[in-house]
Amino acid sequence: MLQVDHHDSKNLSLLRFNALWESNYRHNSLLVFSTGRSPTLYKQLRKEKPMLTPDITIMSVGTEITYGNSMVPDDGWVEFLNQKWDRNIVSEETSKFPELTLQSETEQRPHKVSFYVQKDKAQDVMKALSANLEERGLDVKIIYSGGMDLDILPQSAGKGQALAYLLKKLNAKGKLPNNTLACGDSGNDAELFSIPDVYGVMVGNAQEELLQWHAANAKDNPKIIHATERCAAGIVQAIGHFNLGPSTSPRDVTDLMDSKMEKFDPSFEVVKFYLFYERWRRAEVENSELYLANLKAVCSVSGVFVHPSGIEQSLCDCVNSFRTCYGDKRGKPYWVWVDQVLPAQIDSHSWLVKFKKWEQSGVAFPPYFIFKFISAEKANHFFHTCIKSFALWKTHSWIRLLINF
Repeated sequence: MLQVDHHDSKNLSLLRFNALWESNYRHNSLLVFSTGRSPTLYKQLRKEKPMLTPDITIMSVGTEITYGNSMVPDDGWVEFLNQKWDRNIVSEETSKFPELTLQSETEQRPHKVSFYVQKDKAQDVMKALSANLEERGLDVKIIYSGGMDLDILPQSAGKGQALAYLLKKLNAKGKLPNNTLACGDSGNDAELFSIPDVYGVMVGNAQEELLQWHAANAKDNPKIIHATERCAAGIVQAIGHFNLGPSTSPRDVTDLMDSKMEKFDPSFEVVKFYLFYERWRRAEVENSELYLANLKAVCSVSGVFVHPSGIEQSLCDCVNSFRTCYGDKRGKPYWVWVDQVLPAQIDSHSWLVKFKKWEQSGVAFPPYFIFKFISAEKANHFFHTCIKSFALWKTHSWIRLLINF
């Protein structure tokens, strides 16, 4: 996944993106992950890296589309891909090419057959194989990426086709985004940048085959840039370059207590709260009573902390408990981030904010559904029906971000 920098052991660029997205974009934008990985490998990556939860997931080189936390499949996309596709014929024809080595079983999907092939033999194999499959009556797409991966898909499949399909569905519902930013780093991302009216960024660590495609097909297109930053940092750079919205991550702000939005934004306050909590425990901020007082000031006086175990504590007491953990993670690999921050205003002075909070120490990061700040009688009915994290706090244009890996 291009968002993930495997050379960044602390995942700092990814955490920077997370904070930017949750504080500025989650509430009115769609986050879409598009990956060549199968569902098995994608889910494994999510266990290893601090990745946000996307609204839509495109997997297996654009042959599978799913929605939401439960990853509900798009049956219409499946039916669309079944046209002129016969997996058995693909298997028969590819068996005639000893240059092809079948990838693991997890990477073989209903509309994708995947192999490894040496770089110097890839083009000849692709040309001959394409001709053979056409003679058998199949209309297929053969994609070479990563310097060794060869994927065979229905002609109507692929990351670009999946994006076009989603945009068409959104348009039919009257929800076409004002802007779409597609981000890529390998050859199987190239067709994304051919979709009309889409902004594109090839991140700084983009692979050779994608850069070659850009030089041959899109070097004069001002809507496609080659970022200087790697992975998730390149995405942040592109948001700023195209002026799609805020591009300064809260993680880049030195003094969070001096950081304020022109208009009160509960999502920003949630992100800022947990960034401060991380820095407090890492002793990266001063042990000051003023900081704790500022935290209390932004929260409802009747706010309640509800631990996943069901134990309740006033929010003020929770902030007071910070005194006991100052610096306990000093010098240790410890990070905190929030996911799916979704605010709802319940009256003129109060917001109910649903979110998930995660902590990472070393390589493990278990989920913590920490806060449920409920105050005011207007929220009582909500209290009994909500099962995840909420916070009650005092008191741009739609963008669709497509991230590929």
